[in-house]
Amino acid sequence: MHPLDATRALMDGLGADASVCTKCGSRSVGLCAPLDAAALDDMAGESERLALEPREAVFHQGDPARHVFTLTEGMARLTRVLPDGRQAVIGFRFAGDILGFSPAQEHAFGAEMLTRGTVCRLDRRRLEQLFRRYPAMERRFLDLCVRELAQSQDHILALGRFSAEERVAAFLVSLAEAQERRGHVGPVFDLPATRADMGEFLGLTLETVSRAISAFRKRGWIRLHGHSGIELMNREGLVGLGSGEGADAA
Repeated sequence: MHPLDATRALMDGLGADASVCTKCGSRSVGLCAPLDAAALDDMAGESERLALEPREAVFHQGDPARHVFTLTEGMARLTRVLPDGRQAVIGFRFAGDILGFSPAQEHAFGAEMLTRGTVCRLDRRRLEQLFRRYPAMERRFLDLCVRELAQSQDHILALGRFSAEERVAAFLVSLAEAQERRGHVGPVFDLPATRADMGEFLGLTLETVSRAISAFRKRGWIRLHGHSGIELMNREGLVGLGSGEGADAA
């Protein structure tokens, strides 16, 4: 029997927990990807699932960092409030991503849902015990941390060297790629982030983001679908622009 078939057979007995675990983005791209059925059962048994509405907080900046969250479904944004009251969007997270794992006693940033979604909440000490019990899970966590570091370095480069249109193009491509890694098939992708959210993340004003979006529409590179859908009509052009090749790349 194929190992995955064996896992499915064992998970048939987990009832509702099995359904949640097999459909969770973490099963394919996140922390739980290397786990077998027994480990998933252990993980599910220790986790508390929470349903959240759009703009509802997963946790707030300054909250005690006693729990770690896995985004099971939906999209969230990470925010940081500066001492003078200004807020900055510092990242976006998708199904399967980990939220809230911090070396400090308090969360240095907040997390808020952009869409309706669910999270699995796990006591941090329990997660550390699971790491010791399942070394593959700890290695997976390290891989995810390294990937996030690389993405942060790319973002710093974009903020320091890219033009406004290059930043917006890179963001739209990364948004599509994140959804494709989770099994979404285009051509229309979800864009629940507002232009203000995008501007805060990209270091641009709302007006500048709007001008870039309008320019892409006029060129026929994108098509908007309602308030939260986007179709990449000229993905090659966006990829070229968003990788720093300049507008002539298209």
